[in-house]
Amino acid sequence: MSHAVSIFWSSPMIYPTMRRADRLFHLVQLIRGRRLSTAEFLAKRLEVSERTIYRDVADLQHQGVPIEGEAGVGYRLGAGFDLPPLMFTQKEANALAASVRLAQAWLDPAMAGDAEAAWSKIFSVLPPTARTAAEGVPLYAVVINPDEATQRSLQRLREAVHARCKVKVRYLDAAGRESRRVLWPLGCFYWGSVWTLGAWCEARQDFRSFRVDRMAEINVLDERVGPEAGRTLADYLRTVKAGPKPP
Repeated sequence: MSHAVSIFWSSPMIYPTMRRADRLFHLVQLIRGRRLSTAEFLAKRLEVSERTIYRDVADLQHQGVPIEGEAGVGYRLGAGFDLPPLMFTQKEANALAASVRLAQAWLDPAMAGDAEAAWSKIFSVLPPTARTAAEGVPLYAVVINPDEATQRSLQRLREAVHARCKVKVRYLDAAGRESRRVLWPLGCFYWGSVWTLGAWCEARQDFRSFRVDRMAEINVLDERVGPEAGRTLADYLRTVKAGPKPP
């Protein structure tokens, strides 16, 4: 009988020195939680050398775990492989409780509701002592939501990114100058006070970042765009490191 198991990701975890059996278990968890995991990524997460990762992966493959891929390319878990249900540790439950609280303060209403529903499912299966401890985590986020128009815009843009649909926007810059753009939306980014959309701009033929609260109008187009070399999210993130460009 196969079992479903949910993996939740946050910031990189730090694993103290652990038994090899535990490390192999965490290695499988990391690989199954991503489409493709490089040895470099796995080594950093588990705080071991890449050579250790190569050896561990080879041992797991020898034991029958269907890990696909190779050194220098990346690894993924073959279809049909499931782990038995997992119970969260107390620290993991506390981290999830804090994460949901923080996220709900800034997500659009639809996703904030989904986050609350997901946490309720997790909360319902925790032992009573773990529930009490998770509820008592002393980390809170004051809910100061953006205005309703910005919230609606954020949800529409998030859905457009997911559907890989182009969007046509009427945008106001810091000086109030208006422009109309057709964008390939790549991701929504929160910067501590504002949300922005990272996108490929057809007018500029380059990546640009647009403040969501300055979008006076958003139209999601029927035209879809697939990953195109030089215009992907990874390409955009590299430009962000070099410094933002004015819209």
